[in-house]
Amino acid sequence: MEYAYDDHALSMFAKALGYDSDAKILAQRSLFYKNVIDRRTGYVQGRHADGSFLNDDNAFRNCSFITEGYPCHYTWYVPHDVYGLMKCMGGKDNFVSKLDSMFSEKRYWHGNEPCHQVAFLYNYAGEPWKTQEQIRRILLEEYRTGSDGLSGNDDAGQMSAWYIFGALGFYPVCPVDGYYVLASPSFSRAVFRLPNGKTFIMNAQNASEKNIYIQDVYLNGRKYNKNYILHQDIINGGVITFKMGSKPNKEWGANLRDCPPTYLGLK
Repeated sequence: MEYAYDDHALSMFAKALGYDSDAKILAQRSLFYKNVIDRRTGYVQGRHADGSFLNDDNAFRNCSFITEGYPCHYTWYVPHDVYGLMKCMGGKDNFVSKLDSMFSEKRYWHGNEPCHQVAFLYNYAGEPWKTQEQIRRILLEEYRTGSDGLSGNDDAGQMSAWYIFGALGFYPVCPVDGYYVLASPSFSRAVFRLPNGKTFIMNAQNASEKNIYIQDVYLNGRKYNKNYILHQDIINGGVITFKMGSKPNKEWGANLRDCPPTYLGLK
């Protein structure tokens, strides 16, 4: 699963360098994650040498073919092809149901970084209000002050970086693809002073512990319904304004055209 994303990132790098044939091979290889998803369950599963899947019901326990975590944790590690994963699971409804169970059944493990994009994946299914809800909950429950303030090892600073992105209200689910998924900003105002001399400002009107849901978004004064923002939008400078409330607006960011793009074109 991890190598599949690595291949996608390398494919983007190869394409930028002009190695189109290598980029194509790597892009194809980045879809090999599908080879270890058992369509009977929609979860990652081990396979025998003859290619057949194990028949064990082991999606929610330690397995010999997972280094750290459960199959249900690593199943979601397809940041470059979320819509392809959705198809492997049998469609959007199954995808959302499995996402819901990660939280309702206490399967989400924030202390292990491969889970860090899980809560943001609701945006891809047109239910961004659930992302907003879960991100605020994780910020409150998984982080504390003091020497034991992190719920897991701060590998390469990722545990801390997640907190910063989560509190600001946007996150790079697939960092190499140039967009950020929007969530629930905790700060009423944040200012980014960019290397190019420009400034990008994030305002969150009425943001509070209770007002965790996005009601409306405006980018440079124009109504903005997409539940993601491009990296280039930030680099260009400007102002994004969130209007927050205590009840979810299930219409905002819910249309397919408002969901995050995918480099592989499988949306």
